[in-house]
Amino acid sequence: MLRLTADMREEDRKKLFRLRDWLLDLQKENVVKINHSVMELVCAKYLVLKGYDVELEQHLNDFLTCDLFSTKGYGNLIVEVETGFIPPDHALDPLTYLSARLASKIVRYSSFAGKFALGVPPHYVLSFPKALAKPPRKRTAEEMDYVKKLCDMYYQNPPVTEEEILNARLHEIYLIDVDRVKVLEIDPEAYMKRALHKEFISAFDAQKPHIEHPKEATLFDYQFKSETKP
Repeated sequence: MLRLTADMREEDRKKLFRLRDWLLDLQKENVVKINHSVMELVCAKYLVLKGYDVELEQHLNDFLTCDLFSTKGYGNLIVEVETGFIPPDHALDPLTYLSARLASKIVRYSSFAGKFALGVPPHYVLSFPKALAKPPRKRTAEEMDYVKKLCDMYYQNPPVTEEEILNARLHEIYLIDVDRVKVLEIDPEAYMKRALHKEFISAFDAQKPHIEHPKEATLFDYQFKSETKP
């Protein structure tokens, strides 16, 4: 905490220590993990310095709890922190599972937010449907059908609705650098273009939006597009 708050005013420092104490209480109850909590605190510092009032692990309804709920004036910002953890049950379909989890988070949480962002460490490349990186007006019916089927594979209690998918919006991606205690904002479309260029994103989104069973990725899924052109 000394490294995290060294350059902060006393008033802002107290806000970070209050959030730390809240996370420590949750950790004692085995509700949060340290790697996730550290990223939350680094992101909270960034938002506090931008003038937001920040709460951590905030309940949105009976089944949704967001990582960071921030308010400034009449607007609010929700940030969900993603570490890339894969449960053992999904060891054989990690890319499909992660893509579905991210899609579900964007669709569900953004309906509670004036602005919604995903926070990730720099070493983890997000893999979510490209349609959700675009403004809602630019999405096609086929793309929304893909997102619906993808989410329904893993999340049906309750299932996401077509209206939620239609209105879902990812406004920012925060790269949370814990080592340097810094946060970098990236526009989702720009982030997706970088991932596509590096061939880092999941190949599933390039398939037709008809999903029956998770498909295991192979090296052939990551061939450069230029190699496939005539």
